[in-house]
Amino acid sequence: MIPKHDGWSRRWRAPAAVAAGALPALAFPAPALWWFACVALVPWMLLLRSAPGGRRAALEGWLGGAGFILAVHHWLLPSLHVFLVPVAALLGVLWIPWALLVRELLGGRPSAGRAACALVLVPAGWLLSELVRSWQGLGGPWGLLGASQWQVPPALRLASVGGVWLVSLLLVAVNCALVLLVAVPGARVPAVAGLAGCALLTGAVWVGAVRPAESGGLRVAVVQPGPVPDGPDSAERRFAAGERLTRPLAGQRVDLVVWGESSVGEDLSARPDLARRLAALSAEVGAPLLVNVDARSADRPGIYKSAVLVGPGGPTGDRYDKMRLVPFGEYVPARALLGWATSVGRAAGEDRMQGDAPVVMDLPGQREGGPAVRLGPLVCFESAFPDMSRRLTRDGASLLIAQSATSTFQESWAPAQHASLAALRAAENGRPMVHATLTGVSVVNGPSGERIGSALPTSARTAEVYEVPLARGSTLYVRFGDWPVTAALAALAFYCGAAGARSLRRPSPPVPEPSSPPARTARG
Repeated sequence: MIPKHDGWSRRWRAPAAVAAGALPALAFPAPALWWFACVALVPWMLLLRSAPGGRRAALEGWLGGAGFILAVHHWLLPSLHVFLVPVAALLGVLWIPWALLVRELLGGRPSAGRAACALVLVPAGWLLSELVRSWQGLGGPWGLLGASQWQVPPALRLASVGGVWLVSLLLVAVNCALVLLVAVPGARVPAVAGLAGCALLTGAVWVGAVRPAESGGLRVAVVQPGPVPDGPDSAERRFAAGERLTRPLAGQRVDLVVWGESSVGEDLSARPDLARRLAALSAEVGAPLLVNVDARSADRPGIYKSAVLVGPGGPTGDRYDKMRLVPFGEYVPARALLGWATSVGRAAGEDRMQGDAPVVMDLPGQREGGPAVRLGPLVCFESAFPDMSRRLTRDGASLLIAQSATSTFQESWAPAQHASLAALRAAENGRPMVHATLTGVSVVNGPSGERIGSALPTSARTAEVYEVPLARGSTLYVRFGDWPVTAALAALAFYCGAAGARSLRRPSPPVPEPSSPPARTARG
């Protein structure tokens, strides 16, 4: 018979899994308890290792994954409403393989060898879930565990070697070692060795990783006009606010002025009057303007979001069209099937069009004797994708720029979460990054990911000038890319292959011999 308290325990395991999966969200902005990421997975992993069977572990991995998605993306509720729940349920499935690994390798009383394997394979399994959900169609790489360490210098140095992926791997390894210390007394030696290994690797990278060599600098102005109420003339009022804030920059020897996403609401080729106003503003300030056009194109079908560089003579011809669009915010996946989402939230009524290729722009009008500067523009949540900024750096970008607008989510964690990504992209590539928004939070980060100047909060309506140090050279991440992902996938493949080979070598249980039929007796 099953004791009554066991049934009570089973009833509470499901909500406990959801709550435990949500805990890591506290390590991200706005709470920004970065240190909590080192222990945040421990309750969830302790629950999984005690699961009575693989099916139960899979269920609790799924529920915990859904809880994580809901917690990290809760600010999407104004846009998706109840649709966020099935999205979280769908993405939660990605944590099932990780949950099965946790139970298999940490459950029961693992030997020292199995504990050592867990310190490698459990982080690799976590990284697999992060990798799959990083696909744009599943929402992109928002809320990667390593991204919670955006303000920790040693973590940023690790990112310059292996990207945000390496930071995630080490965080999960630390959580795994703590689980072994807490729950498996016989595995304390490999657990302590694992913690020491993480510390040694971090220290070696801190001491030995090549730091970007500074090479000149730029004076970059970020223009943040603040929220503009919706209405038929909101685009014009936003444009006028950008003009008003930019004019006082005249005489301040600015090299570049950056406006946020959707700062221009009409195609400049269809509105030559707007192009002339921008050109006159550039001439008055003495610097080119990087604006963002969110409008129906005059020379091709559809609506594009485009970074456009404008000088005193008008648009320079440098234009980048956003390539990775926000699911539901800028397009509805499988609109024929999911188009009803537009009636319950703020999903896009019409799909935006995708750009074809990244663009690196030459900054015109630089001071004589200064270094040649090339701009690598990104739009909005493209700053979450490590591969995009790496591609721009490899193509010669000296300064990474993300133009964003988070006005829909002003009072939520979203602006701070988005701004924090600039530190990681800067550190990964050894290039400064400007994160310019319409409504905050706007930030500038140096080539090592360090904060330059003060952030512009969501309450700010201003133009701020930043002294941005440039850098030369290449980080290991730029040279070798996502090698931690490759290593993690190789470790998982080896484990699966070895497990399959063991199952083939295992002898089959003997087949019982058929019993002889009962003897028949004559009845007298």
